[in-house]
Amino acid sequence: MRKPIAILALFMGVLLFAHAQGTTASKKAAAPDAIHSYLQPLVNNHTIAGAVTLVSTRDHTVYLKAAGFRDLSSKAPMPANALFWIASTSKPMTATALMMLVDEGKVNLDDPVEKYLPEFKGQMVNQTYADSAHKSKEAAGEQKLVPANHPILVREILSHTSGLPFKSKMQPGALDLLPLKDAVRSFAAEPLIFQPNTDYSYSNEGLNTAARIIEVVSGIPYEQFMQERLFDPLGMKDTTFWPNIEQIRRLAKTYKLDAKTKDLMEVPIDQLTYPLDDRQHRYPMPAGGLFSTAEDVSKFCRMILNGGALNGKRYISANALQEMTSRQNGGLGGTSYGFGWGVSASGFGHGGAFKNAMEIDPVKGRILIFMVQQDGPWGTPEGDAIVSTLQRLADEMVAAHPAIPAASGRVP
Repeated sequence: MRKPIAILALFMGVLLFAHAQGTTASKKAAAPDAIHSYLQPLVNNHTIAGAVTLVSTRDHTVYLKAAGFRDLSSKAPMPANALFWIASTSKPMTATALMMLVDEGKVNLDDPVEKYLPEFKGQMVNQTYADSAHKSKEAAGEQKLVPANHPILVREILSHTSGLPFKSKMQPGALDLLPLKDAVRSFAAEPLIFQPNTDYSYSNEGLNTAARIIEVVSGIPYEQFMQERLFDPLGMKDTTFWPNIEQIRRLAKTYKLDAKTKDLMEVPIDQLTYPLDDRQHRYPMPAGGLFSTAEDVSKFCRMILNGGALNGKRYISANALQEMTSRQNGGLGGTSYGFGWGVSASGFGHGGAFKNAMEIDPVKGRILIFMVQQDGPWGTPEGDAIVSTLQRLADEMVAAHPAIPAASGRVP
């Protein structure tokens, strides 16, 4: 009888071990979602209405999840494929397109902008802005136009050191009401706000001018270039200046803190015009007009993180990428900016007017995409720490999900 008892004991031991392993696996599978656990209280206290967060390595998406609501009034949940106006997160995409032409030898970063756009010849500088720090209080209101010390260069419009202001006084209130050619002509007609390469001033005009160079050099409209050379090859099917009806149904509503009620109220995107799918009266705004999803933006970022290549196709050279993501503004204005990218010790990235962000850490091999649609100040003090907190949580996730070498996507 001893042998059957021994067999039974062994069988029971196997069952207990399997149960223990299953319990461990279940606990592991049910491990707390650190990002959702962090964001949900911010939804509850009305810091945000809703958001989508994506974390990726060079090879695969580690995390993609929505929190909160796409529409507070109807309590419609935020879907993971929600569409957002990504605003200035468009800038690195436009800069990348121009760098493609640099790679092809069709544009030189050290060329004067006037070589491609003659309307920029003879630029003047408004001395009020250029020397205001050195003027006496009595003379501070004086204005004097003086010639630019040199024609603005292509590299200066990409690094916000050209002296072009943020927005032309000739532009209407919204940023999408002028054809790109006309908008850029209005930039050239106004004086610079400082001598080129002597200061830093964040400028939509600079990246819009870069996009006009793309049109002139390529011979096709800027938006067509972006579609054919970047969006289509990368599979960015939801990235557009004109969301269609189906995409608009997925568009996250925009919210702003109501100063009186201290609650979130729905507001329109005041920098754009409606209807958003109107291709007759709305024009592409290269410095900040794109709509996209977290997944689409991650495809662009993954190409960048993989050295300018993805899935066997090279988009920009390693040298072009190095220039884009290295400090190019000389630290002017106490900032660190490359060509279309903000640069820091931990990597590079860019944010948008409605607080979305994309952050890339090339050393850790991590991409963070945070998509939210909030105008004005955060509703609570916690808002300012959201992106940095998500970066930390994303780093922890990536550390637990090593890259897959066979799917690196790198090409020579």
